[in-house]
Order: sequence, then structure tokens, then C-alpha cells
Amino acid sequence: MAFDIDMIKGVYARMQERVDAAKTIVGRPLTYSEKILYAHLFSGQPTEAYVRGESYVDFAPDRVAMQDATAQMALLQFMQAGKTKTAVPSTVHCDHLIQAKVGAKTDLKEAIKKSSEVFNFLESVSNKYGIGFWKPGAGIIHQVVLENYAFPGGMMIGTDSHTPNAGGLGMVAIGVGGADAVDVMAGMAWELKMPKLIGVKLTGKLSGWASPKDVILEVAGLLTVKGGTGAIVEYFGEGAESLSATGKGTICNMGAEIGATTSIFAYDDASERYLRATDRNDVADAANAMKAYLRSDDEVYANPANFYDQLIEINLSELEPRLNGPFTPDLMTPVSKMKETAAANGWPLDVEWGLIGSCTNSSYEDLSRAASIAQQAIEKGLGTKASFGINPGSEVVRYTAARDGFIKTFEDLNAVIFTNACGPCIGQWDREGADKEEKNTIVHSFNRNFKKRADGNPNTYAFVTSPEMVAAIAIAGRLDFNPMTDKLVNKDGEEVMLDAPVGDELPTKGYAYEDNGYQAAVEDGSSVEVVVAPGSERLQLLEGFKPWNGENITGAKLLIKAFGKCTTDHISMAGPWLRFRGHLDNIANNTLIGAVNAFNQDVNSVKNQLTGEYGPVPATARAYKAAGVPSVIVGDENYGEGSSREHAAMQPRHLGSVAVLVRSFARIHETNLKKQGMLALTFADKSDYDKIQEDDTINFLDLVDFAPGKPLTLEFVHADGTSDTILANHTYNEAQIEWFKAGSALNLIKAQNA
Repeated sequence: MAFDIDMIKGVYARMQERVDAAKTIVGRPLTYSEKILYAHLFSGQPTEAYVRGESYVDFAPDRVAMQDATAQMALLQFMQAGKTKTAVPSTVHCDHLIQAKVGAKTDLKEAIKKSSEVFNFLESVSNKYGIGFWKPGAGIIHQVVLENYAFPGGMMIGTDSHTPNAGGLGMVAIGVGGADAVDVMAGMAWELKMPKLIGVKLTGKLSGWASPKDVILEVAGLLTVKGGTGAIVEYFGEGAESLSATGKGTICNMGAEIGATTSIFAYDDASERYLRATDRNDVADAANAMKAYLRSDDEVYANPANFYDQLIEINLSELEPRLNGPFTPDLMTPVSKMKETAAANGWPLDVEWGLIGSCTNSSYEDLSRAASIAQQAIEKGLGTKASFGINPGSEVVRYTAARDGFIKTFEDLNAVIFTNACGPCIGQWDREGADKEEKNTIVHSFNRNFKKRADGNPNTYAFVTSPEMVAAIAIAGRLDFNPMTDKLVNKDGEEVMLDAPVGDELPTKGYAYEDNGYQAAVEDGSSVEVVVAPGSERLQLLEGFKPWNGENITGAKLLIKAFGKCTTDHISMAGPWLRFRGHLDNIANNTLIGAVNAFNQDVNSVKNQLTGEYGPVPATARAYKAAGVPSVIVGDENYGEGSSREHAAMQPRHLGSVAVLVRSFARIHETNLKKQGMLALTFADKSDYDKIQEDDTINFLDLVDFAPGKPLTLEFVHADGTSDTILANHTYNEAQIEWFKAGSALNLIKAQNA
């Protein structure tokens, strides 16, 4: 039986009436995404037609999911909201704070030892507020959510950018910052600009070496890392119905890398098979009764160009494996083109590691297909020329895969079996020799491959591909290996070829486990005491940010003008810094240390205008703050791409920055800045970025008139006494301006619940 079945039945009970009302109001057939959105309005029944890409809408998500790295700050904020229990079902998943080094048993013990303070905090907060707790080793948040909580037609938010994984099971699932999670857990409306819609029609059927991962690698290549910003990507067509539920999850998961709000597939037979296989017959039965509402209307499928803002068509029958990278997940190369492309770019061809796992590709089907390649290698006298590592997606997947022999197959090929956790995907990898910063290549089935992402080495060229391709390349040891055409020489000197992978969509003997790692909250948490030691370096109770004083901000100094790609990894690195995610002052010491300074092309070296000396970004910001001088950050395109971590907004705020002015934002980061009381602004004229000089002092000329739709005017006074007046656009509505005035959205929640 499913978790929260009464809640799910409640969603279905009101869905038909709300969707029918929406169709009347909008005056046309609806896409599947629109049906879910209109069925989850905070106000209840639809009363108006919202404009895509323009209307701000208040929604009521069904549930919240949090991973341990982001849950700390989310729950530290929720503790201040004045609530005794979460308003919607919520869960915490301990998957980020486990470092991959030796292997599962040793690494898990070490993580529990090192992070016991944080795990105990999360467990106690979960008990106090009625939150489901998944222990370290239980699995990666999105795989666990897919196995237990995702349901067709539902809406959830999660404090991780890859929350859209649940779209594989027909859910509108959106990555957010912790402050957004607090809104929903506190029973308040959750605001989102009505997304645009990108339709992806899938025809044909995958075969041979092609996999669901190749679908999203292709889409990333077509749309780029910001092509999906502000949009839901909706997949449909006979090709979509030929994919497994976990394969669809892979595609939706990595949709975060094109900036999409979320991605989704309609409910179909594969969805039903997965629900029943994961012991959710009750959900499948309820969904079957709602089938017409768990898909787009027939007219949408018949004439998709009339209903989507953008339409893409991909023939799965023509798809071949892809490798995306290095350093960005949208640089797409078909495997048949890799020899010439790698040679032209000077990419290192010898592959040192092949890594399978992450929330994107760690399902039973993924492991079974990769294991079929590993088994072939053993039978054909081949070994691996690259090191090989596996992160199962959950304890349920790991236990079932071990029962069915896959884990032993990997081990027979000298693979290291890491913990059921994120590990190398998020920089939690103690890779031997990474500190030497030698140029090298790795391949993995993860979703992101930003510079320094996996191992901290800026010279690691990381390429994203499918699990089966990772296995093949680990065996061959070369980036330009094409398993469809290239032969390998085995230990007997014979030339052999690898056959196409095979695997099972679902385990034929069913899923199994001894301990899935779930811990329910106590019935009454009122007596639970949440302890945060005053001297802790890992946890710190929050103090509210100061409200705006109602005056124009003047005399602000430029903190940094970031050049080129500036992701949340650049703004607030993960890896070793994860240990400080619950301590705002300590984590602030990594603020923007990965961003490239446009004036000297160095990282973590900016000019302190008070002293004239160059120093680290955090130290410079602290110097300005100590002197009572506000600071401003300037950035390039798609600023804040990547993770949903709100630390990338909270840290500059904590260090005294008042505004971030960029050419364009990634969606989640822009929202996070607003929530924390920052000014998130974009150049009205993008070329004005070039006018910003290193010694600039910034004056806001009309902040006292801050209003929706009205640009702000900023004066940049240069060292020589000249100045440039720049127009800055913003997307704040009335409610969001109140967040700014109050100092943060949380300050408003506290005031409302005082």
C-alpha cells in the first residue's frame, strides 16, 4: 500500500471538477501539465485563464521532499515559522553527506561517524514536525521518491533541482529552494509564474545501444542549458509510451540541465506496471479510474503545434548513443562522431574512471543493462582498462540487484560498489590523485559535468552518457570507443565485439529488501527537543535578515563582476563544503570562490576598494559589511544555473550584498534571491554589462519607488569621477516586493504567525 493514499485519493476526487472548469474558462483543450496545474490552485476552483510566461499563480503542492544537504537550511527556517506540524506530507532523505572513497560498507560508517550531529538533527526535527525520515544508505532522494511517493496527476516540490525525476511517473515535480519548501510546509501558497510549454513528440522505438538517457542528451544539445527556462517540457507520442517509467524518470531528471521548470510524461501502461511493481496497487487502481485526466486531451496530441509554445520531434528509432561534455551538459556528441570531435578539440582519450549511478541513472533497469555489458566482458575474456564504480539508487534497488546477481557481476569486473547515495555526482568523491590536478577524462551516467564538479579537479574532462555506455567505455578505456563498430582485444589476443545491452524494465521476481531505511515520525512530536549546540561548526540557528530601511541604497561597492558561466557550484561549492550546509556563517566562507573575476580572469581574487588590495571574495565582502558598506554582484548569462541550493542566495545576503545584476538568471536562483530579500535584477540592455568597472560605487536612484513592472535606475560611479546610469529590469510582483521590504519571505511568515 502506498504512503498517504488518502491524500492521493483526495487529489483525484477534486481533479475532474477543477479540470473541467479550467477547460471552460480557458476555452480550449488542455495539455496534461495544464490539467495538473489548474487542479492544484491554492484558491481551489479555477476562476481565470492564466497567461503562460506572465501570470504569477499561487499553487498548493501535495507534498515536499528534501535531501540532507538542503534540508538543514530548510528546516532551520521552518523551525522559525511557528508551526507544530507540516501542512503537507514531507520527507527528508540522507543521501548527500556520504563520501565515496573505499566502498559502501566503509564509506557509510565513516559518513555516519563524521555527520552524526547533522543526521541526529534532521531525525529529531523530522520527529518533531511529523516528517518521514530516510536514513543514510536508504538511497538517493529522487529514486526513493519515484519508488514510494510519486503519483500520476500529483504536484510536489523538492529542495533539489532534480526533483522533476518524478515526472517520469506523471507528476508535476519542481525543484525549489528551502524557503519555498517552508511556505508549503507551513500551509501557505506556493507561487510560480505560469510556465510556458515545450512539447517533445517521440516517435519510433529505441533499439540497440540507444537508451532513454540519449533522449535527454539530444534535447540538451538542441535546447542548451537555458533553452527550457520558464517552461515545462512535456513528452508524448508512441515513442513515449514505449519507454519504461524509470527511463522516463531519467529524461525528466536531467531536464534540469536545460533550465526547465519540470518535465513530464503522461500516465500509461508503463506507469501502471511500475506502480504495481513497487507495491502501490491502490494508486494504480485510483489512477486507472482517472486515465482521461492523466494525459493531454486528444486534440492536443492530434495538433500539438496549436498547444505548445515550442515543438520538437525526435525519432527514437534513429537515435544513437551520445556523450555530452566536457564541462557543460549541453555539448552533445554522437558516439559515431566522437573520434573526430575529440581529436579536433584535444580531449584526453584515455578514460580513467567510468561511474554509474546518481539520481538520473541508478534504477534496476539501468543496472541490469550495464550488468549485461559487464557479463559479456567476463565471458569474452575482457577486463576494464578504466576504474569502474557503481552507486545503486536505493537500498531496494541494491538488494534486488544483488539477489539477481548484478552486483556480483560488477564486482567480478573489479567494480567498486559505493553507497546508495549521490557520491561522485555531487563532488562527494575522495578520488585519489585529484589534488594533483592532472588533465584526464572520466565518463559517467550523472546529470552535471561542470568543471571541478565530480572530484574537485578543474582538469577532469567529464562526459555524460548512459550506464551501458559507461560500462563499455570503462572496458575499452577510451573516450572514442564506439561499441557498435569497434573491436576489442581480449586476454587471449582475440578480437571481440560487445553485443548490444539487454535488461529488464522491472525485476521478474519483484523488488525486495530487508530494511529500506525508512523511519516514520513519532505520533506526537510536541515533546521532542531539537538541540543545536552553540559552538557547533556544522549547525547554526538562524537570525532574521534586517528589513529594508525604505531608503535608496547608496554607496554600494562592486563585490565581483563574474565572467562567463557562473553556476551555483561557482557561488556555493558542494564537495567538502557540504559539511557546513547547516551553518550559514561557515558556509559563507565559500561564497563565489569559484567565480571568474572579469577584470583579472582569476578565481577568488577581487579588489577591496577600501584598501586597494586583492583578496578572497568572502573576506572582501566581510570587510565591506564590517564597514557598513553594502555590496553588489554583477554576472553574465544564466547566472545561478544548476543546483537549487538556496545557500547561493543566503550567503551573499549574509555577507552584506544587496543586489545581483546579471544578463539573465536561472529560474530557481532568481526565486531564491527574492525569497532572501535580495534584489535580483537584469540589465535592460545586456551590453551595459561591459560598462561595469572594477572600482565602481553603485547608487540606486529610485528604489523608493520599487514597483511591479517598473525598472530600477542604478548609477555606477567610476574611479575617475565619470558615471554610467543603467536601467535594470526585474520580475517582482507586489507580494515579492513585500519580501524585500520585510528583509526576507521568512520574516513575513514569522510576522504572520506571531
